[in-house]
Amino acid sequence: MRTTLTIDPDVEQLLLREMRRTNSGMKAVVNDALRAGLGIRGKKRAVPRYKVEPHAFGVRPGIDPYRLNQLADELEAAEFIRRQDN
Repeated sequence: MRTTLTIDPDVEQLLLREMRRTNSGMKAVVNDALRAGLGIRGKKRAVPRYKVEPHAFGVRPGIDPYRLNQLADELEAAEFIRRQDN
């Protein structure tokens, strides 16, 4: 929302001091001051809950998808042994 405000000289000095202190623009300082004055600073906004969507990976029963690296190592070792016997 755009609006025009008439700011008293003492408030202007406070705003300028806060702008220098925080290295922020007037818009940010005024909005923060209004939030604090209206009692809404620091209140968390409602964040929508994260929903987990399950996915079927098509892994056969008995195969643990978290141990696929171990399975790959076992298959590689078996292939190495097979080649050594030939």
